[in-house]
Amino acid sequence: MPVEGDRLRLTEPHLDRRSVPVLYRELKRDKDSIFSSVDLAAVESIDSAGAAFLETLRRERKASREEFYRNAKEQVAETLELFALPDTEGDGSAGSANPFVWLGAKAYQFFDDMVIFMIIASNIFLWSVTDIVKTRYRRRGEVSKQALLIGFDAVPIVGLLSLIIGLILTLQSAAQLRQFGAGIFVVDLVSIAMVREMGPMITSILIAGRSGSAIAAEIATMKVTEELDALRIMALEPIRFVIVPKALAISFCLPLLVGISIIVGIAAGMIVSFLYLDISFFTFANQVFEVLKVNDLSIGLGKSFFFGWVIILVASYCGLNTAGGAEGVGTATTKSVVGSIFGVIALDALFSFSYLA
Repeated sequence: MPVEGDRLRLTEPHLDRRSVPVLYRELKRDKDSIFSSVDLAAVESIDSAGAAFLETLRRERKASREEFYRNAKEQVAETLELFALPDTEGDGSAGSANPFVWLGAKAYQFFDDMVIFMIIASNIFLWSVTDIVKTRYRRRGEVSKQALLIGFDAVPIVGLLSLIIGLILTLQSAAQLRQFGAGIFVVDLVSIAMVREMGPMITSILIAGRSGSAIAAEIATMKVTEELDALRIMALEPIRFVIVPKALAISFCLPLLVGISIIVGIAAGMIVSFLYLDISFFTFANQVFEVLKVNDLSIGLGKSFFFGWVIILVASYCGLNTAGGAEGVGTATTKSVVGSIFGVIALDALFSFSYLA
């Protein structure tokens, strides 16, 4: 491969997968060769390997296609155009010199992702509402199976963490309130906090980490192994067949888990109040029923329903948009957990502003 001036002249007529490795090794041995363009006049044919080889040389020298490729025949030029790599300069990547271009690319990508998310969410909602009545379109017992996995199997960890949260919340509150002789008001604080905030949010975060990650990993694995495509070939809608049973299960399991969390947390507060503040069980229970209203319970259990849908939608979105094999499955699982927890906390903040306004 002689270098004439600043131009590399290729003498190989067929630039394909057989000749490219030889040319590449020859070029690597001749490290002193400096060129800014390639003469393709002698090249009669080229395949994807040859195009990738030339594009790699061009990208290393940061040259444009018009300046780098010289005297290319029409067929060769068409093949190079077909397999051309996108230029990174000014495309909104992290290395782009223009911050406005980068910001615009990120905003466009965010809008595109939101459109895809809304399409997935609308499909899940549509099939979930439809399949409440039309049960023949899903596997028999699938909702019950998912309810056991998402709900029943999570009872021990939800109960244990709620017990610990209730103990800590009551201890910290009692230590301050007893200084002012207002120990009885610890019942009000623990009851309202567990029913309105701590119970729904802590339980939802647990389910996001436990079940949301499992759902995202399952869907992502089915995506990279092309199982979802196989379902479509068999005339089965993947969202309806795979995701809808999980959505139906989490819709009624999460409020039940929140109810368990509330009961356990208040029971923990009752034990601490009896041991630390000498408040009898009867007095504590009577104060709980006085301070709690039906509105408080409806807020706590109602929020959990929406939290469940945040978890299933984020997990489904991350799973269905997986690419890259095993590494992509791990990335989708991580994004699902982070996105679900963020969504739960953000939605909880919106609920708090709405009923305090």
